[in-house]
Amino acid sequence: MIRPALFVAVAFASLSMSLSAIAAAPKPNVVILLADDLGYQDIGCYDGPVKTPAIDALAAGGVRFEAFYSGCAVCSPSRATLLTGRHHIRAGVYSWIHDESQRSHLLLRENTLAEVLKQEGYATAHIGKWHLGLPTEKYDKPTPDQHGFDYWFATWNNAQPSHKNPNNFIRNGKPVGKLEGYSCQLVADEAIDWLDHHRDAKKPFFLNVWFHEPHAPIAAPEEIVTTYGKKNDKAAIYSGTIDNTNLAIERLVAKLHEIDKPENTLIIYASDNGSYRDDRTGGLRGKKGVNWEGGIRVPGIFYWPGTIEAGQVVGNETPAGIVDILPTVCGLLGIEPPEGRHLDGSNLTPLLTPGAAKFVRHQPLYWHLQRSSPIVAIRDGRYSLVAERDYEMSTNNMFQEKWIPLIKNGAYTNYQLFDLLADPQQKHNLAKEKPELLTKLKGKLLGINDSIMADGADWHLAAEGK
Repeated sequence: MIRPALFVAVAFASLSMSLSAIAAAPKPNVVILLADDLGYQDIGCYDGPVKTPAIDALAAGGVRFEAFYSGCAVCSPSRATLLTGRHHIRAGVYSWIHDESQRSHLLLRENTLAEVLKQEGYATAHIGKWHLGLPTEKYDKPTPDQHGFDYWFATWNNAQPSHKNPNNFIRNGKPVGKLEGYSCQLVADEAIDWLDHHRDAKKPFFLNVWFHEPHAPIAAPEEIVTTYGKKNDKAAIYSGTIDNTNLAIERLVAKLHEIDKPENTLIIYASDNGSYRDDRTGGLRGKKGVNWEGGIRVPGIFYWPGTIEAGQVVGNETPAGIVDILPTVCGLLGIEPPEGRHLDGSNLTPLLTPGAAKFVRHQPLYWHLQRSSPIVAIRDGRYSLVAERDYEMSTNNMFQEKWIPLIKNGAYTNYQLFDLLADPQQKHNLAKEKPELLTKLKGKLLGINDSIMADGADWHLAAEGK
């Protein structure tokens, strides 16, 4: 069964001696760089085909995880998990959000990383894709400023009509209109402008930068695309969007280092889920939208010179993920995580800083996505357990909020067990060979599942939305 929130507090207390020096130092800036639909093997430092020297430099100067995971196999839920350190169903988000037809959004009652840091005296800004719910004529949903961001420049979902000349950005509640340029560069421009002109320079800052690339509909400058293939080749355009994002990150990191020493800024880089292209998952099974490794394994990089030792690689035997970002930022900064609620993520500080206590994950990583087959998955150490739904569901790809009671009470079947160190492609099901391990991991999966579903919002109820 799930250990109570007290366990997380004890785990943090065990790190108090190693964190005391960090807590006494000036508060560092925190920057999160999130790609959209970027695969496990897209970028250079993960042996991908795209030239990404700026991102690779972050990896070389910090820690790169070989087994880093998204919060979900699709956009909105993964983003909810990143900001809260909690499973997305606890936070009110079951699948990707379609604002016009759904009441769903990131619940106001959740404590986001922006709110945690704002309480610690940080200036906060969200720049880029949001996809956690914005108001429509039909539904009054919270905006990023209600989730702790002083300043925001965002889109509901994807850049429209494509990454080129998008027309759907909103700045602090006001539509901006058509912009000239490519989304990633426009996002970098806005972030730099905020750093130069809008933040309180007396405060440390939390800058949350969520790029749209390489999510479709895609576009990139022709001179970049043609270095990867013909100008109308979708694979080349896809690569071009990532290359262009790397150039945007290069400009943003240069600005960060201009306004403050690198030693004063923690930078985290990841992707919200796996790629929709089969050739960019590193040979892993599945892709975006499914709970096989190819749909949920993504790059994960932590960079903080002087605090995080450079050149480290955390191997496949020690999985981590987006769910760990909030507790890890709290751990690295020596601040308390939100009280009174269960965190599904663990504090990765022992893996990132020399001399810290041994890392212990308090519960396995867990995924649920109602349209995926398998519908649920956990990773516990070297092992992965997946299962399919034991009930019928509509084939409609759009999430229906009327499904929620069925999801909350649904059962699972056809459990499959994999050793991800020996079999990262999940080809050999060990369920019959290791029945005792299967039973043990099934118990863990169902315990986490029961806890999450008990917390999960039911958007049919009038009281939800708070």
